[in-house]
Amino acid sequence: MIVIAAPSNLGLRPLRPGHEPGTWRAPAALFEAGLLDAVGAGVPVVMPRPSWKPGPDPGTRLRNGLAMRDFNLALADHVAAAEARGEFAFVIGGDCSILLGALAGARRQGPLSLVHVDGHSDFRHPGNYDPDSMLGAVAGMDLALATGRGEALMTDWPGVPSPLVQDRDVVQIGERDGRGPDFAWPDVNDTDFERIDVFTATEIGPQAVLERARHRLHQRFWIHLDVDVLDDVVMPAVDSPGAPGIAPSDLVTILSGLVPDPRCVGMTVTVFDPDLDPDGRYARTLVGLLGRLPFG
Repeated sequence: MIVIAAPSNLGLRPLRPGHEPGTWRAPAALFEAGLLDAVGAGVPVVMPRPSWKPGPDPGTRLRNGLAMRDFNLALADHVAAAEARGEFAFVIGGDCSILLGALAGARRQGPLSLVHVDGHSDFRHPGNYDPDSMLGAVAGMDLALATGRGEALMTDWPGVPSPLVQDRDVVQIGERDGRGPDFAWPDVNDTDFERIDVFTATEIGPQAVLERARHRLHQRFWIHLDVDVLDDVVMPAVDSPGAPGIAPSDLVTILSGLVPDPRCVGMTVTVFDPDLDPDGRYARTLVGLLGRLPFG
């Protein structure tokens, strides 16, 4: 296994005037909390932090779109190199936009499935919002972009076909927003994703969730973990905390059934924000959870 630190906050919008999201600090904070020892990793690859800005880029309606493209192209090269060496790529972000670079790198070796574990569907795209009225924040769009919905800047990648992942090859676990009257992106219901929301996951239990996921996984696959899938009582140090969430023990069971699968080529971990964790307690919580996974 090789750990790749991807310290990006490019896919996030400011929470208030003058705010810059702190997710770029997550890799260093998690390393300080003992992540490398917890998962049995050696010296990580540490990518340079990209420059975040609050305003638009020319030629794109995606926030930080040009810098994000460059950062993800570099990340794709690191992931592709890891797979060429036969190493599991464990990518520590950073915000959810890094999923696209990770998939672009892994996709070079052939078709890919995606297990998207997230408290939100991240399915915002120009078909369900007006990009002329606001800049798009890719951290809320990554699943839509990964399945080919949105600007070519983040859907079309060199050397691989678009989309990065077909709808039928997506398992989405943990969404908490899909049953209320204010459901933001209801057209996710019209996809062929295997969707297991947090309510269903709690009802059927982690082993049943795992079996439903495995039923869709017929080829190489990538795992994406947005830690806001945990309840905000457990993990409030994220950009968009919420409740209910998947219980930590259930999450470990689900991921432990997927990580050691020989078809699993890598994993992204995103959206932890150390700025919201001044005493480091939630970094230690996350390291303890990830340290329970059987990386081999």
